[in-house]
Amino acid sequence: MKLSRKHILSIFFVGIVSVFLVSYQLPYYIYKPGHADPLNDMVVVNGGYTSEGDMHLVTISSNRATPIYYLLTKILPHQELVPAEKARPEGITDEEYMHAQLQMMESSQEASIVVAYETAGEKITIDYNGIYVIGIIDGMPAEGKLEIGDYITAVDGHKISEAKDLIEYVQEKHPEDTITLEVNRKEERKEIEIELQAFDDLEEKVGVGIRLVTDRNVNVERSVDFKSGNIGGPSAGLMFSLEIYDQLVEEDLTKGMKIAGTGEIDYDGQVGRIGGVDKKVIAADREGCDIFFAPNEQGREDSNYKLAKKTAAEINTKMKIVPIDTFEEALNYLSNM
Repeated sequence: MKLSRKHILSIFFVGIVSVFLVSYQLPYYIYKPGHADPLNDMVVVNGGYTSEGDMHLVTISSNRATPIYYLLTKILPHQELVPAEKARPEGITDEEYMHAQLQMMESSQEASIVVAYETAGEKITIDYNGIYVIGIIDGMPAEGKLEIGDYITAVDGHKISEAKDLIEYVQEKHPEDTITLEVNRKEERKEIEIELQAFDDLEEKVGVGIRLVTDRNVNVERSVDFKSGNIGGPSAGLMFSLEIYDQLVEEDLTKGMKIAGTGEIDYDGQVGRIGGVDKKVIAADREGCDIFFAPNEQGREDSNYKLAKKTAAEINTKMKIVPIDTFEEALNYLSNM
């Protein structure tokens, strides 16, 4: 059958529209439930014990919105549309953003090693080397002077070993005081002067407006290897520590069950708030997990636990949602099951 010029133009037009709907990138990101992956392949302690069940790392899927997926997000439940400027800091490339996320993941892994090994009574030593910039607050003095990925080694000639060194030094200063930071940026050493400013919501605190992670070398006698690939961010800290501890001790913490959860962990074992806990509950439920740990945040009204509990009721899951504030609480819950 010979196609007319009109038919050819119609087919061409439909093709162009289809390509636009599927591939044109809108200034939004779509967040939706990701996966609940078992950790026994991602985290391996040398000579560690095995368990009948599994600890699970839970993720969120993030993609740039196209017109067709933008429309689907308006219809499908538990999907979130986030403006690009909120999902990615302005002026930061996807590569730089991913680098910062992987730095946070590395810091999270180190914290989980420290918490698990110390709790298990294993020998551990920590060397502190400096701090990385992983975020810059809009409108604060660091904007335009510091960059994500900058490695800070000193302030006003004083060596910086970890993030709290800089925070404590700055807290002795006043608004409009000036500090000089020694920074390594892409193999080039710089000295950068920055004027301090009071935070809008914390007037008694001053700073330059940066988020930091400490560069540490954690040394243990029984080595632990991570194979988390391109998964970034700090929210797997709690589950990493539980998996490591489970491999360090003879007791089977899982008791044959699938244990999931989320929460950033610090070096003292405190579990902190994360984003997207509702989507992580759904991902864990789809995997058939039995228990989900969620940060309780000392019982605050809009805690991760409250949202996790609400989401669990909405999807009618049989999975138990457990509020925790510390690694020790999660450990005690599993030991007493």
